[in-house]
Amino acid sequence: MIEKNQHIILKAKDVSIGYASKKELTVVASNINIELHKGELVGLVGVNGVGKSTLLRTLTNVQNALSGDIFINNKNIKQYAALDLAKALSLVLTEQLMSKNLSVFELVALGRQPYTNWVGNLSETDMTIINSALTQTNISDLKHKRCFELSDGQLQKVMIARALAQDTDLIILDEPTTHLDIYHKVYTLKLLQKLAKETNKTILFSSHEIDLAIQLCDKLIVMTPSQVVSDMPCNLILNGTFKSLFPEDLITFDEKTGSFRVKQ
Repeated sequence: MIEKNQHIILKAKDVSIGYASKKELTVVASNINIELHKGELVGLVGVNGVGKSTLLRTLTNVQNALSGDIFINNKNIKQYAALDLAKALSLVLTEQLMSKNLSVFELVALGRQPYTNWVGNLSETDMTIINSALTQTNISDLKHKRCFELSDGQLQKVMIARALAQDTDLIILDEPTTHLDIYHKVYTLKLLQKLAKETNKTILFSSHEIDLAIQLCDKLIVMTPSQVVSDMPCNLILNGTFKSLFPEDLITFDEKTGSFRVKQ
């Protein structure tokens, strides 16, 4: 049991998420119990508006949980100072990048901010980690380009490289395949799968690409209006979890192929 707990990177225990104001409490989801282990690629899926972004914001301490506890490396997330949390988890959001005039190298180097002194000088170790992140994401040849010159797919790889340069046990990405064509959606998720295996980092991402997530992830977190379940894709298929994900008037889930099909 002790050995297993050492490999739990993120744990949510009896967590409820939502929004609290002086007048009312809006619960988005409750009774959330999940464990993410070292080296896993984990997809967070569910219908639009079910609360995936709210869950990610709560797991990363951007907003408070309504109740329950979240642990990173067996330490309650509330006990982390901001700088220490930045050394434990890195976050890649879908918001438009404000610093597109930076070079690729400069943007990836921002991942070293939690470790550099107040002047921001890069040490030899920092340079090694940055160049390794560029190599791992196959963008070394782009390092001198300005970010505004990049395609959406290239820019997404740069953001992943910045997260790698931050050198955290946990990387969380909100909709990393948004705005990408099908080839680059697959490329991005295959890259995340490769990085999880090669670096032994835990990578959690939210996505609407449920078919791809089923094929590529070690574990899925499935959010529905009534519950949040987490398991290996094969077990979720056997349990019929995906059959109840969408209304059955237009699409159905084929358990044999593990994919959704349009009803004829």
